[in-house]
Amino acid sequence: MIPSWSKDPSAAARMINARSETASALPSFRDGLKFRRCLIPSDGFYEWSRAGKAKQPFCFEVRDGELFAFAGIWDRWQAGGISIETCSILTTTPNAVTSAVHDRMPVILDHEDYDLWLDPGMHNVVEVSALMKPYDANRMGTIR
Repeated sequence: MIPSWSKDPSAAARMINARSETASALPSFRDGLKFRRCLIPSDGFYEWSRAGKAKQPFCFEVRDGELFAFAGIWDRWQAGGISIETCSILTTTPNAVTSAVHDRMPVILDHEDYDLWLDPGMHNVVEVSALMKPYDANRMGTIR
């Protein structure tokens, strides 16, 4: 994500993910969490496990490849007549499935929480923060 106030768009590479525990306190993510939440659709995500110098990819999915959505935040950066909309995926502590591979996981929202997450009138960060939790491990699987 490139924050709207950034002077340089190269900051985006460092802000692909936002830690859910600290997003509301950081200037780069605070307003996005309060006013510009989005859904990022997916059918899986990768995490990499390291064993020495070797890296092994693991693909995680929800219910045999069902489409789901990550909790995201977005911003619009403008300079010199150029406008770019970018986003970050919120992350949380891992569940039992992902913890064997990585110490974080993306926030996956339950379908019934999409409306609350996207509600433009919901500026209560405490209430939306309750949605940023590890996804139910019983509803996930791993593909190697």
